[in-house]
Amino acid sequence: MSGHLPSDPAGPSVGADVTLGEDVDFGAFVVVHEGATIGSGCRLGDHAVLGKRPQLAAHSAAAGDIGALVLGDRVTVGAGAVVFAGALVGEGAILGDQSYVRERARIGEGTVVGRGSVVDNDVVVGARVRIQTNVYLAAGSVVEDDVFLGPGVVTSNDDTMSRHPRGTPPQGAVLRRACRVGAGVVLVPGVEVGEEAFVAAGAVVTKDVPARAVVMGVPAQVVREVGEEDLLERWRGGPAPRG
Repeated sequence: MSGHLPSDPAGPSVGADVTLGEDVDFGAFVVVHEGATIGSGCRLGDHAVLGKRPQLAAHSAAAGDIGALVLGDRVTVGAGAVVFAGALVGEGAILGDQSYVRERARIGEGTVVGRGSVVDNDVVVGARVRIQTNVYLAAGSVVEDDVFLGPGVVTSNDDTMSRHPRGTPPQGAVLRRACRVGAGVVLVPGVEVGEEAFVAAGAVVTKDVPARAVVMGVPAQVVREVGEEDLLERWRGGPAPRG
């Protein structure tokens, strides 16, 4: 175990078999549970809880192997954030204040999870994703690279609301590369938002959104196509291939 460990009463509580990289910065009252790996240059905010084990109901669909928490190098964890055992957070990611990342979640490098947002168990989030404040990513959701999620976006994963056979896997949303989802959007279980698509604020997405489509309304309907000038590759200075 290495890194900066303050000796004052507000210093961190670090469990057994924790691996710390160099130059880890601890805020006040940080808790790191046993077995966690914290990469070099990480910044851990006040009252952050890392490597927490889940406490599941007997009927929970989230049961399964957990493993240990792994934070890559230069990850920032905000004040009051809770990151469970079994999560994997990529290099340079930022988990905002009071964010909540469940077991077996995967968060790619350079991704930002906003204040109060929840990444549920078994969610896969790619690299450079921007998740704004108070977003909920339901278990089983997949978010590919460079996706933008506006504040208050809600996904869901169970059409029956728990009236299904035990062991039925959750059907989270699938958000393809570089799609953009506006504030307050609701995505029903199992829908897919295509690559470079745009979902307007307040929409309720009840069926798949084609690649590069612009949708809006309740339920969401296609109104036009995303223009060449708005494709991610244009903003990065590269080509904007179709298909």
